[in-house]
Amino acid sequence: MIYLDNAATTLRKPPQVARAMLEAMQSCANPGRGGHQAAARAAETVYRTRALAAAYFGLEPEQVCFTANATEGLNIALRSLIRPGDRVVISGLEHNAVTRTLSALGAKTVPVRAPLFDSEAWTAAFQQALDPETKAVVCLHISNVFGAVLPVERIGGLCAARGIPFVVDASQSAGILPLRPTDWNAAFTAMPGHKGLLGPQGTGLLLCRGLPEPLRFGGTGSSSRDQSMPRELPDRVEAGTLNVPGIAGLGAGLRWLAERDPKALLAREQGLLKLAAQGLNRLGAETWTGKNQTGVLSFRLPGWDCEEAAARFAEQGIALRAGLHCAPLAHQSAGTLPEGTVRLSLSPFTSPREIEAFLTAAKRLHIRTSRSQHQSGRLNRPVFP
Repeated sequence: MIYLDNAATTLRKPPQVARAMLEAMQSCANPGRGGHQAAARAAETVYRTRALAAAYFGLEPEQVCFTANATEGLNIALRSLIRPGDRVVISGLEHNAVTRTLSALGAKTVPVRAPLFDSEAWTAAFQQALDPETKAVVCLHISNVFGAVLPVERIGGLCAARGIPFVVDASQSAGILPLRPTDWNAAFTAMPGHKGLLGPQGTGLLLCRGLPEPLRFGGTGSSSRDQSMPRELPDRVEAGTLNVPGIAGLGAGLRWLAERDPKALLAREQGLLKLAAQGLNRLGAETWTGKNQTGVLSFRLPGWDCEEAAARFAEQGIALRAGLHCAPLAHQSAGTLPEGTVRLSLSPFTSPREIEAFLTAAKRLHIRTSRSQHQSGRLNRPVFP
């Protein structure tokens, strides 16, 4: 299988990730729940990954909290800041992890819209949307649908000047772009471990520059006589047994990234994305590309429903994703409702040969469409406006 659905999860990981997980399963007990060797080894494994993440993101270890995924981190962040009726400004590209949580909290959301790949326009739009009633701003760093990079540093500066808490969803940028929450003035930055950080599923990080409210309550291995959650991080939001094998695997993914040049990894992905986009354009496909873009490409093939096209690619051994990608607001902003798009997304392990195979598969679908239209007398009839 040629796997091009890395924005959902990276399937191929560095081999060190699986080895670290297996070693943790065989040697680590419950961190902070005993003075024996297996518990101490677990605590050491967890702290080593926490410290590695802190160094990678320019924070202190206690500011790195482990979560099950980015969604859990966003729930903690938003529930720490938002009350019913609060005015919250968000980008018009947000994932359901943000929009559904804000809806459940009873927030009044104000989506900001601008041309996908225009950083200046996004900055101006956020500046216009902020007012004295704004209680928080939430913005993704990279769109999971279109790969568009938003100017979070500028948006964070606007928030800091007004004293407005800023939350960043780094689900598509962690491990892809440099992340420095201090540069963004972000109170909270949430990310999964299983995407660009190349860790396993069931892992995530919440980077805290503010004090979060607990989402879960229970044992932390500390302050056990106190019936309220500790105020100290990371214990405040890490109730219950941690996913030690997953954290060990995440640490291995972080080490793999730390040993490489992030600019080279990004340039490689952007080169492959350009190759894919150019090939699709030669087939008359509709593509969404721009200057500020990472390795995520949305497209539509003439004559094909997106879901049907993805199914036909799958039959040829090409793994893509089609539909709304859990981000209907992004499609509303881009005008791609109700069908959505087909999405191709890359990783450090995607090869040029795989992109060539993808384009060969796309060409087969294009030929089939052309023949069908010719036979029905619709050869020159446009499929998309």
